[in-house]
Amino acid sequence: MLKEFRDFAMKGNVVDLAVGVIIGAAFGGIVTSLVNDIIMPIVGMLGGLDFSNYFVPLSKNVVATNLADAKKQGAVLAYGSFITLIVNFVIVAFVLFMVIRTMNQLKRKEAAAPAEPPKPSAEAVLLTEIRDLLKKS
Repeated sequence: MLKEFRDFAMKGNVVDLAVGVIIGAAFGGIVTSLVNDIIMPIVGMLGGLDFSNYFVPLSKNVVATNLADAKKQGAVLAYGSFITLIVNFVIVAFVLFMVIRTMNQLKRKEAAAPAEPPKPSAEAVLLTEIRDLLKKS
């Protein structure tokens, strides 16, 4: 019986893990869009920077000024894309930190609140009354 319960519990954990992975992948897409479409253009507007086209040509054949054309001409070191991925990582790490911190705070509040003792069952009340009556006689 215990083995069957443990197997059932493990299946639940696997399903929870699968749901977490799927939601994490979707969240990664949202963060990528947030960084590429909202944050980086604002940073570029404020600082005059466009990280998406920052690269170092590794071949003498590369003469293009934008990354897409430069990649077609030869090897390039696209460090602007790397900077964008670092910003993605920082955002995801911050959000996960906030979620875990909130969960830990909720657990602490739940553990700190004393649970009220369960009411005795009808059978226990009846047995207590019988015991009290026996003590009196």
